[in-house]
Amino acid sequence: MKRIILALILTTLAQTAFALDIVYPKCKTVTINATSTFFIGSSDPKKKLTINGQPVQIHPSGGFAYVVPLTVGGNNFNIKSGNEQLNFTITRPEIKQKSDITQTQNFKEYDNMRYAVIINENTPLRLTPVNDGINRISHLQKNIPVVIDGEQGNFYRVILGSNKTGWIDKSNIKLVDNGNSLAELKGYDYIDTNEFYIFVFHLSQMTPYELVENDPFLIKIFNIAEQPENTYIMKLPLAKSPKQGKINGYSARFSGTDLIVKVRKPIFVDNSKPLKGLKIAIDAGHGGNEIGAIGCLRDNEKDLNLAFAKQLEDELKKRGAEVFMTRTSDSTIELKDRIEKANEENAFIFISLHGNALPDGQDPNKRSGTSIYYYYPQAKSLAESILTKMVTELGMNNDKVHQKSFAVVRNTNALSILIEIGYLINPSDNAKMRQKDFQKTTAKAIANGIENYLTN
Repeated sequence: MKRIILALILTTLAQTAFALDIVYPKCKTVTINATSTFFIGSSDPKKKLTINGQPVQIHPSGGFAYVVPLTVGGNNFNIKSGNEQLNFTITRPEIKQKSDITQTQNFKEYDNMRYAVIINENTPLRLTPVNDGINRISHLQKNIPVVIDGEQGNFYRVILGSNKTGWIDKSNIKLVDNGNSLAELKGYDYIDTNEFYIFVFHLSQMTPYELVENDPFLIKIFNIAEQPENTYIMKLPLAKSPKQGKINGYSARFSGTDLIVKVRKPIFVDNSKPLKGLKIAIDAGHGGNEIGAIGCLRDNEKDLNLAFAKQLEDELKKRGAEVFMTRTSDSTIELKDRIEKANEENAFIFISLHGNALPDGQDPNKRSGTSIYYYYPQAKSLAESILTKMVTELGMNNDKVHQKSFAVVRNTNALSILIEIGYLINPSDNAKMRQKDFQKTTAKAIANGIENYLTN
């Protein structure tokens, strides 16, 4: 009887494993505002697959991706695989002429300075009045007072000393009746610990500041009385040798009116076991009600991220690292909580693992491979070292290192990177990423990249 049941199960699987399955678009009737889109999904590679009569190449795994152009109005698509067929209608809306009201608003300068306070934690202080990109000067705490001299669109312009300005979204600021335009620097203390250089700047009030990853590494505190250009600038010490001169993580935060700046000291690396004792936070992207991307073979990104994270955890622990996971199950974790957990553990390195996707208008067959993102320049060398190992050891396409303002890599307390292991909507990448052997090899490549960074 058991043999009969097993035979029935295998027969059922054989019949359903390669049923025609369209993953994207998610609905058979959908509106997409782009000049093209793509169908991704899976089908029996032994059967001919066509979309509107055109043959579609199927990966040996069964996955496929196929780009179709869209004209304005309704676009009908018939998808056939053997005796199976599905019909989709995709509507591309007309592009409406933008009214003159949407034109860029001009800067309005105030006759007199106005006073305000920050009302949200980690408020971006930006170089330009745009809520996007890497145009951030710093992230300001709640209740920091600022002085503004004008506005443009949804932004206030903030005075930063006598020759520099920044921009803060109006939603992060509350105007107040009065304030002080300049703070007084009363002095600072230097604290030397085993792990950090710590500077405590005693101020009469909180005020905007900036940490600059130049050579030398600088702290700039704006709107300080009796300082050139109303800006206090201090060069922070870093070891001079190429190996030890790397910036290994830093943070700045007010405690009362004291600004506390912590810069991690160069660490001792045992070349025979570089990861021994190193604190590394692994972040499996998405989770819980955040599925992330969906692959051609209907793999949920959140599940693959966790699988890769667990393999990386095992590999790093084998090499002596102290590993902390932001999640170990299919649970919903807020972005800020992922960062806070890593900071609480005093992680030296923070790695967020993901699977990539593309928007409408692009071709999943032409984009593949591994890419790594960083925000702070301190993490660029680590990203490059890991990507080199992943491309070499995994045979993945080099989708390059990029600087981008993702929330989890704006974690200044650690060297923080986000790894897009591959494109889930690319049939070849998707097939690789679901294999356990590939997940193990990926973990080894990442670990090798970290070791290479530490020893060179």
